[in-house]
Amino acid sequence: MSRSRELRFNAFSMTAPSHNWAGLWSHPRDASINYNTLDYWVEYARIAERGLLDGIFLADVFGVYDVFGGNPNTAVTHGVQLPNAEPALIVSAMALVTKHLGFGITSNLTFEHPYQLARRFSTLDHLTGGRIGWNIVTGYLDSGARGMGFASGRAHDDRYDAAEDFLAAVYKLWEGSWEDDAVRRDRDGRVFTDPAKVHAVRHEGPYYRVDGIHLAEPSPQRTPLLYQAGASKRGRAFAAKHAEAIFLNGQTKPILARTVREIRTAAKELGRDPYDIRLFAGATVIVAPTRAEANDILDDYRRYVDQSGQLALLSGWTGIDFSTYRPDQAVQYVESNAIQSMVENFTLRSEQPVRIGDLATLSRVGARSPFVVGSPQDVADELIAWADETDVDGFNLFRLVMPESLNGFVDLVVPELQSRGVYKTAYRQGTLREKLFPGRDASLHPTHPGANFRRPASPAGNAVAR
Repeated sequence: MSRSRELRFNAFSMTAPSHNWAGLWSHPRDASINYNTLDYWVEYARIAERGLLDGIFLADVFGVYDVFGGNPNTAVTHGVQLPNAEPALIVSAMALVTKHLGFGITSNLTFEHPYQLARRFSTLDHLTGGRIGWNIVTGYLDSGARGMGFASGRAHDDRYDAAEDFLAAVYKLWEGSWEDDAVRRDRDGRVFTDPAKVHAVRHEGPYYRVDGIHLAEPSPQRTPLLYQAGASKRGRAFAAKHAEAIFLNGQTKPILARTVREIRTAAKELGRDPYDIRLFAGATVIVAPTRAEANDILDDYRRYVDQSGQLALLSGWTGIDFSTYRPDQAVQYVESNAIQSMVENFTLRSEQPVRIGDLATLSRVGARSPFVVGSPQDVADELIAWADETDVDGFNLFRLVMPESLNGFVDLVVPELQSRGVYKTAYRQGTLREKLFPGRDASLHPTHPGANFRRPASPAGNAVAR
């Protein structure tokens, strides 16, 4: 069955030896061991653009996974998202070798200040020609909070209260500090910027304060495209209000479809068009010319997934120490300051108990999201079915063995999707926002709360954005 909406894809990765599948860096054909080199990321970007992917979505985590066994030893030993490099620093190199590919960067606002983060993303938006997005996260690892000098992280809902305050401040900086025509670059008159069109921002919030002029001139998008991944009750409300693209998980179609409905309903109640948000489900895809060959690849990859490392990841994500569980035990619902939506999916929303041992395997259960293995026709059928039955707009493709897994998708699945009329055959022109929302301009949509801070053009006068 075909769709009326075009499917969209991001390559989903991390500047670390392992991402969602612990241990695959040890596969003899995997290049992720070179995660800290520009050559690795330049090739990654070229493959993604060759496949007309919408972007590369770079995950990040601030801290180490030390919930499993009460220490970080397993994560350290098996390269479980550690070492972990700063993702923003590699984007310029990838942008230089591509023309259309977008870049979603995860940055944790909890340990940032709006004034500095605003400049970083404005700079990246300039350097990429308007191809940058910010994945807004609030952090969930206490180890990161301790590393920054705090006793522990903020409580789950408090993190989102702080995020609301942070976003109000950066919206003022991005949208309200510089008018569109403030920068003149007048060589003859020796005037670079008209000071009457640059405005100080004053923000007095419960968590953050700003008093100053945004340090960057207006970038192509001003506010970067806004990603979010909150799927808990509080997270869904935050995402429905602020996000333009949301990353979701759900190990079955009914679980994922329910989350999609809740987000689109919440957006509508806030006065936004529910389809003014692009929803991406995480997906593990293994493809080969035939189904039998794809299953052989799956069997090969499975041997390299590190089960203890996978449980260390899951313990950090959920806040539950799975070292105290037997493999045949089912996950039990526990409230924590970690990723509540993941625990809900394993327990309250699951139709059957999810066993710990199954979560540590390269499998449908372990994937926590669509897990698709087969021929190009099989994969296309399944991805279209997930999109039709859940109402997602596309998928974030989990990194497996690089670069062969991404090459396989680009060379085999993309042509199959194109032949069915559900995938683009060329990039559209414009910024990342314009590509994701055809017919729009580069700025935030008027119904987005950030647009309320936009400053209209004025002939003169210095003012303060409030």
